[in-house]
Amino acid sequence: MMKNDELSLIEAELSSPLDKIDSAESASEIPPPDPERMLELLESKEASERMLAARAFCELKDQRSIPLLIKLLDDVCPLVRVSTTYALGRNTDATTVEPLIELLARDFNGYVRKGIVWALGNSKDRRALRPLIHALKTDISAVRLWAASALAQIATLDYEDIIAAIPPLIQGLRRDSTAAVRSNCAWTIGQLCRELPSNVVYATAIDALIESLVEDDDFGVKDDARSAILKVGDPHGLQMIEELEFEGLI
Repeated sequence: MMKNDELSLIEAELSSPLDKIDSAESASEIPPPDPERMLELLESKEASERMLAARAFCELKDQRSIPLLIKLLDDVCPLVRVSTTYALGRNTDATTVEPLIELLARDFNGYVRKGIVWALGNSKDRRALRPLIHALKTDISAVRLWAASALAQIATLDYEDIIAAIPPLIQGLRRDSTAAVRSNCAWTIGQLCRELPSNVVYATAIDALIESLVEDDDFGVKDDARSAILKVGDPHGLQMIEELEFEGLI
């Protein structure tokens, strides 16, 4: 991946890519989009009009838009593709999952991949699990950030998916170079542990949260690990928090 792609996205980790596109006017100054007109503009020859229409369906839910939005995933303009991924995250449908997964594997633009990860999380479709895990392991920081959160929406659907998602999340919590990614891994581990019985995977995940609480050098990550343990309510984790607080270590 190109270095300038990563650098620009690190600055935008916690914001939506849509915030970077024509955001001069506030939402209150923009009249509600007309669905019929926006459906027409999805097939416009002008990239600016296709982008405008795709962005409209980030707010509008209309099943008629889905086939047209799927076509726009191959648009030559990356701004159109970014807007389209968010529109498909709003207008979820089983038919969108495979095209989104395919685009995630080949699109060069980090903003587009970030939108795809968000849309796949919203799809709540098990087919997205493996691509999201791959993104968490290999993609740029801004995409890893959202992949960690998206896994909380996907993995809770099935016990086997939770078991598959926990190890890469622990790896991300322990080793990711970006604190915000580690924080999201901690949050997602906490969400998934609430769905697990008290087994080896659960115990390993709790130990990873405790380890992060004690050893991570970022206070935000420590706080998210602490919050995850408190929400799970694990007795060992709660005892560790109490002891660390008593010793003034957290």
